[in-house]
Amino acid sequence: MERDKNFILGIFDDEDVLLNAVRKIRKSGIKIHEVYTPYPIHGLEGELGYRRSRLPIAAFLFGLLGTILALTMQLYMMKFDWPMIIGGKDHAAFPAFIPVTFELTVLLSAFGMVGVFMISSNLKPWGQPRIFDIRSTDDKHVMAIDIAGNASIGLDKIKEVLKDSGATEVNNKNFE
Repeated sequence: MERDKNFILGIFDDEDVLLNAVRKIRKSGIKIHEVYTPYPIHGLEGELGYRRSRLPIAAFLFGLLGTILALTMQLYMMKFDWPMIIGGKDHAAFPAFIPVTFELTVLLSAFGMVGVFMISSNLKPWGQPRIFDIRSTDDKHVMAIDIAGNASIGLDKIKEVLKDSGATEVNNKNFE
């Protein structure tokens, strides 16, 4: 994220008021940067216009990779590296492969999802998070509006729309 960003914050007490405010603000042409809430609000993603996450696709692909790696590893070990005769037959016993295959599938799927989520969310160990309002982790809902992204609309108009939408507070926030 860029530095030296200016935001207008609308602080809301109630989730229903927040959902109605998101609808009203988006209809007025104001672009909402993000909404921070202390708990998930049903329907907020749709109101903000978010698309469905592609994380399940990544999970499936990493799980498929885990399955392929597990079966390849076990077949290589049983047929080429250390061939074993089980029950008088020198073939790979697929029923014995199921537990290892399942565990490696789940392991790679979980690690892959964590990695993809951290990359897509820009979470890095050395990064500093932007905290718009500490009360968003307790009992307030915070709507952040980027001033630069809404340059054609005046600050007074944005503040007026936020107040009319039910915001209990309207604050400015500057990140340097």
